[in-house]
Amino acid sequence: MVEIVRLIAHDGLKPIINTNGLSLTKDFLRELKKAGAAGFTFHVDSKQHRPHWKGKTEIELNELRLRYAEMLAEVGGLSCAFNSTVYGDTLEYIPNIVEWGQKDIDIVHVLVFIAFRAAALEQQFDYYAGPERVDMGPIVYSTVDEEQRLDILSNDIIEVIRTRYPDFEPCAYLNGTEKADSLKWLMTGRIGTKKNIYGYVGPKFMELAQTSHHFLRGRYLAYTKPEVQRRGKVMLLLAPLDRGMSGIARNYIRAVGKSPINLFKPLHFQSIMIIQPADVLCDGMVNMCDGCPDITVWNDRLVWSCRLEEQMKFGCFVRAVPKQGIRQLYEIVRG
Repeated sequence: MVEIVRLIAHDGLKPIINTNGLSLTKDFLRELKKAGAAGFTFHVDSKQHRPHWKGKTEIELNELRLRYAEMLAEVGGLSCAFNSTVYGDTLEYIPNIVEWGQKDIDIVHVLVFIAFRAAALEQQFDYYAGPERVDMGPIVYSTVDEEQRLDILSNDIIEVIRTRYPDFEPCAYLNGTEKADSLKWLMTGRIGTKKNIYGYVGPKFMELAQTSHHFLRGRYLAYTKPEVQRRGKVMLLLAPLDRGMSGIARNYIRAVGKSPINLFKPLHFQSIMIIQPADVLCDGMVNMCDGCPDITVWNDRLVWSCRLEEQMKFGCFVRAVPKQGIRQLYEIVRG
């Protein structure tokens, strides 16, 4: 793993390690950083059945998240992100994770919430790889607990976050391949301290950040260095160009007026990402993320990494075809 990180860094790319963290120690972490690791995304949620953490709620798992964040902060210079899969019975806990992220905004740089998805049940669709009908049973994401909710949308996650943060406002998104109005990757940037969130950056801020970085570096920005996340006060200079930033600046100035000590506290930028993975529509079409940031290479082709198992087993992406009864119902609804 260290050699892979070193190879990626040597090519001028940014190695980010997505992990459950079970095997991570401080010595191993230092070794990975020395090889060129730029950051970590820890996947932590209550459905993982972790040793010593079984039966813990998402709120209780914040203790574990903090351990990883503090480990990275002690080594220093590494981006720290957390993924959580959102299920029907864990949706209500998202505001608690967002609140926890604020309390540790100085060492937690990114929070990611991924809506749970699985392939549609066999009684609804037949599956084909090219002209051949195939069995999706061996594919991991086709096995689903029938009681699990499969229709969680990005909008649902926004709605539940706003019960705790009413002014929560995303600034950028990627839409779907089959439904242009679907929010597949939804990005929010907030600026504040452990005690106060002063507001959320707007679309112009993100547009300026991405286009300027692309102009200077030839690539778009992801996983910024921790020192960049601490430059919230410098980011306020963009207030005249971005409505969200101007609101943040006003709130910050008011806070300094009420308590001048706020002037000496650093402002941190924190990202919150909401992801709505592949949706199987009623006609069998699969609504993927347009311009997928997690796209990968397989047999010299760019493919969606979340469906790589289909490529590995069948040599192509699988098509879902509604069964006769479902197909007739679809025709009636469409007609």
